[in-house]
Amino acid sequence: MVHTQQLLRVATAGSVDDGKSTLIGRLLYDSKSIFEDQLEAVERSSRERGTEYTDLALLTDGLRAEREQGITIDVAHRYFATPQRKFIIADTPGHEQYTRNMVTGASTADLALILVDARKGVLEQTRRHAFLSTLLGIPHLVLCVNKMDLVEWSQERFEEIKDEFGQFATKLDVHDLTFIPVSALKGDNIVTRTENMPWYEGSSLLHHLEDVHIASDRNLIDARLPVQYVIRPQQQTDADLHDFRGYAGTVASGVFKPGDEVVALPSGFTSTIAAIWGPGGEPVKEAFAPSAVCVQLADDLDVSRGDTLCRPNNRPLVGQELDAMVCWLTEQSALSEDARYTVLHTTRATRGQVVRLDYRLDVNTLHRDETAQSLTLNEIGRIQLRTQQPLLFDPYRRNRVTGSFILVDDSTGNTVAAGMITGPTLKESKVVWHSAAVSREERATRGMTVWLTGLSASGKSTVAVELERRLVAAGVPAYRLDGDNLRHGLNADLGFTAADRAENARRVGAVSQLLADGGTVAIASLISPYRADRDRVRRLHEEAGLPFVEVFVDTPIEQCEARDPKGMYAKARAGEITGFTGVDDPYEAPEDAELVLRPEDGDPVAQAAKIMEYLHL
Repeated sequence: MVHTQQLLRVATAGSVDDGKSTLIGRLLYDSKSIFEDQLEAVERSSRERGTEYTDLALLTDGLRAEREQGITIDVAHRYFATPQRKFIIADTPGHEQYTRNMVTGASTADLALILVDARKGVLEQTRRHAFLSTLLGIPHLVLCVNKMDLVEWSQERFEEIKDEFGQFATKLDVHDLTFIPVSALKGDNIVTRTENMPWYEGSSLLHHLEDVHIASDRNLIDARLPVQYVIRPQQQTDADLHDFRGYAGTVASGVFKPGDEVVALPSGFTSTIAAIWGPGGEPVKEAFAPSAVCVQLADDLDVSRGDTLCRPNNRPLVGQELDAMVCWLTEQSALSEDARYTVLHTTRATRGQVVRLDYRLDVNTLHRDETAQSLTLNEIGRIQLRTQQPLLFDPYRRNRVTGSFILVDDSTGNTVAAGMITGPTLKESKVVWHSAAVSREERATRGMTVWLTGLSASGKSTVAVELERRLVAAGVPAYRLDGDNLRHGLNADLGFTAADRAENARRVGAVSQLLADGGTVAIASLISPYRADRDRVRRLHEEAGLPFVEVFVDTPIEQCEARDPKGMYAKARAGEITGFTGVDDPYEAPEDAELVLRPEDGDPVAQAAKIMEYLHL
């Protein structure tokens, strides 16, 4: 069975005394994943401390200081399994001074489990851990509202916390957010559904952990194999292996198969995969992350440790100057501009210099302090880094392996920072706009932008398709810029946070303006939910002297949900996705759209005809 092979890595977080260790202990206890002698030791320790009940938190609080203070300091990993799945749970500290411990404990997690005390609600620590979880690229977030027994199992209190955290989560890049009310001390909703909260219709925590879908979280598109070691025969006893040359490493992402064409970077030489060998020398038909393999190529290439094998038409970014978010991990020193470190990235080590500290981030408020001069223990900020040798990298949000690095202090040999690459550094330059020799009046046609906006499933894309067909049939150059299509290429690196949506609209607006300037009717069809983003595009068109026509496809949300061709509304209502426009993220309708299309205006063909009539085309 596939499920028995699947491993889920869980990181827990939350404020102090929210009950993380108790919850993990309850999971281990109720799933029968602890031995009798362990339980006896916990019961004995509970009696010695004068506790009236068996304190299951002692199962994870392993340090003496933790047991004495009743808090978690270090990152404790616990392993258990059910018939459906295997689990590794990292119990990370809640105190602000142990931010580095949480960063290391959550860096490889598939799911973040954030606890909230039902009495206290969403605290700064809650927001901090949620932000750190999304910063680290954890795709699944579960908010456990604990200690529901102390608020009389109140549905109203649970909904208040759910709404408050949901509002904050819209500012983050959260792909999957789930809310579960629990009582870790009493075991309600931990392993089995509780009868104390009949109003809750969701699953128990363990059931959710067993069923959460993580297979699609893997990046199976960008094939990356950082070479760790070149394997050559050390003995001459086997004639068949005399000329063997293999490249060993752990697959970072994508899929490799014998017969695939690959390119070795940074040299740029290409070859095909002759064979792939797994542990023990067993041949494998395909290798994917995080498999440790040895790849044999059809040609002898100059490949060494630090190089990367990838696909010829899908290569990582290459550069020496990059932007990154870093978490400072030591109190012995501080990060400052012009400081030099050893940069360890995948299997490559090179020297690097901090060119600039852009800002220090307050992870409680998300405020950016651009006046900061340094980063100290547990602080997070964005830096510009210049490396001695080019790095082969992807943005961290796309690939957590090739997008991460650590900084090492050469004088002590200690790791001082963990970094997440956001992309190459975009330098300020004195580039000027070069005017064309052809004016707009000299072109055969006049361009403009028609911007269709509306809710998902409102019908704007279908109208745009018909409008493009009609324009071209009438001899008018037109090109359709569909929001979904552009996310496969131009905007593939963007998510659905407010900032990413703004950037999405900016890019589409810029392309539309170029097409319109060249005499083409650009038909932009995207939700573009925020009025300010659309107004900004309009203003840039007006400043450039180009017509801009905003078309509001005003379809009621009830009709949009009834259509729901992609099933997105259903997923949003079920809580499987968050930040969905019209459900838990706002849509700001245009106030001065040139044209408004409603269902009573007819089908998409009739609506496209109405746009043509407005354009006098």
